[in-house]
Amino acid sequence: MKLSIITTAYNSGKTIRDTMNSVLSQSYPDFEHIIIDGGSTDNTMDIVKELEPQYSGRLKYISEPDHGIYDAMNKGLALVTGEVVGILNSDDFFSAPDILQLVVENISDVDAVYADVHYIKGNNVNCGVRYYSSRRFRRWKMCMGFMPAHPSFYCRKSIYDHFGKFDLDFRIASDFELLLRFIYLHNIRTTYIRRNFVTMRIGGVSTSGLQSHRQILKDHMKAYRKNNVYSNYFLEGCRYLYKLLEISYYKLRLPFDRKSTDDSMKKRLTPAEYIISWKI
Repeated sequence: MKLSIITTAYNSGKTIRDTMNSVLSQSYPDFEHIIIDGGSTDNTMDIVKELEPQYSGRLKYISEPDHGIYDAMNKGLALVTGEVVGILNSDDFFSAPDILQLVVENISDVDAVYADVHYIKGNNVNCGVRYYSSRRFRRWKMCMGFMPAHPSFYCRKSIYDHFGKFDLDFRIASDFELLLRFIYLHNIRTTYIRRNFVTMRIGGVSTSGLQSHRQILKDHMKAYRKNNVYSNYFLEGCRYLYKLLEISYYKLRLPFDRKSTDDSMKKRLTPAEYIISWKI
C-alpha cells in the first residue's frame, strides 16, 4: 500500500529539514512526499532540493504563489498517487520512525485512521505545551467543535474523490469542515490508534493567539450552517473548557506521553537530534 504525505510550506527554512528528515527516517518505505511551497523567499527550496536525492524518486514538489494553506493542500491532493493520504506541515515532524507502518497496519478495514499529537514550544522537544489526545473523540462530539487531531488523520484518497477536498471559503478551520463532512455527514469508517503521531511547534495558523481562536469559532459556526448540522455557541464553549482541562492535566502530569515516545525524548534534544537518535 502506497502512502502519500503532503507538506505545505512558506518560508519554512528553519523547520522543514526536520519535517523531511522525519519522513526519510520512516521504517515503511512505500510512500511519496509531496511538498507544496507557496513561493518562499528564504532558503526553504534550497533545503528541499538538497535533500531530494535521499528520497530516491519518492519526492515531488512545486513552488509557486497560492491562496493559502488549504489551497496548497488541494494542490497536493491533485498530485497524489498513493492509496492513503496524510498531511504533515512544515512546522511539524513525525514523533517516531514507525508512524507510516502503524497507518498501514490499521487502515485495512476502515476508510481513515487518527491518533494523537503533541505541541512543543520553540525548538526543544522537552518543552511540551499540550498533548492532544484523540482517544475520547466520538462522532457526535463534532457538534461541540471536537475533531480528531488533523495532523494524525490518514484517509483513503477515494474518500477525497467522493466527498471533496478542502473548502477555500474557510480561513483557518477548513480542516474541521472537511472532517465534519467526512466523519459526521458521510459517516466514514474510522479507527483510533493510541500513539503520538506528530510533534507540532506552536505558533502555526491555528495556534497563534486569541484572534485565531475567534476566527476558528466563526469558521466552525459557518461549517455547521453549510452542512446543515445543528450546534450553537454554548456547545462550542464546552470544547474550550475541555481544552483548558487537557492543558492543565498535561502540565501537571508529564511533559509528554511516555508510552508513545522512546527514551531519547527524556533527554534535552532538539528535533534534529531526536530524529537522528532513531538511527543510533
